[in-house]
Amino acid sequence: MLVQASQDALRHLEIIMVGTKFPENIGMAARACANTGCGRLTLVSPAWWDKEKARPLATAKGEPLLDAIEVKPTLGDALAPNVLTFGTTARTGGWRRGLLTPEQAAGEIAPLLHEGSRVAIVFGCEDRGLSNADIEQCQRLVTIPTAGEASSLNLAQAILILTYECMKAVSRVDPQPSLGNDPGQQSRRITHEEQALLYARLKETLLAIDYLKSDNPDYFLMPLRRFLGKSGLRRHEMDMLMGICRQVDNLRKEAGK
Repeated sequence: MLVQASQDALRHLEIIMVGTKFPENIGMAARACANTGCGRLTLVSPAWWDKEKARPLATAKGEPLLDAIEVKPTLGDALAPNVLTFGTTARTGGWRRGLLTPEQAAGEIAPLLHEGSRVAIVFGCEDRGLSNADIEQCQRLVTIPTAGEASSLNLAQAILILTYECMKAVSRVDPQPSLGNDPGQQSRRITHEEQALLYARLKETLLAIDYLKSDNPDYFLMPLRRFLGKSGLRRHEMDMLMGICRQVDNLRKEAGK
């Protein structure tokens, strides 16, 4: 039963490839996902997408994933139904802090998959990786340690490493029964789309009370986004924060009058 639960859990893991240039890499990614039980493969604005070019490298095992691929116009569209997003990067330092190893990331991902929540791991294009704008939409960052200066990995290899660690981590997690009377368990985790609505509302309110400065509000909001992203917000908690924002706005308007 535990093996079956692990296989079922991995169906909630989504691999998102942004701006991929070569369909052959997509085919190899489909094979890697099939090898490790990953359930979804999504493309965001691929530079060149030819399913028949990708098919030979997907092999027979990867063909069902290849045929089920969805192509989205933006990363936001692809992330919308996921509750947690991991961005991958080979570049470190600067504001790209708090980097996780694949094993650490998988340890966070596995319990969410077992509870039926969707999680995404995002990979950038072959030569440049994810842009800063893409990274800002991810709540966690993960990097694959390599030897010396050889920090660049083949895209499909990187996908295989991350999904393999998730497969191992999921098999180690014993699914826990739901805590029926715990309100936190009764309320689902919020999706990326709902997070975007919350952050937009917080930004509007914090600008209005001059907590954020108007010259670069998104930059100064980033630590709050990261903090809330780590907390695994549920829907009732989002509603509470939205209510606080509404009350602050009402009091501000009354004071202005």
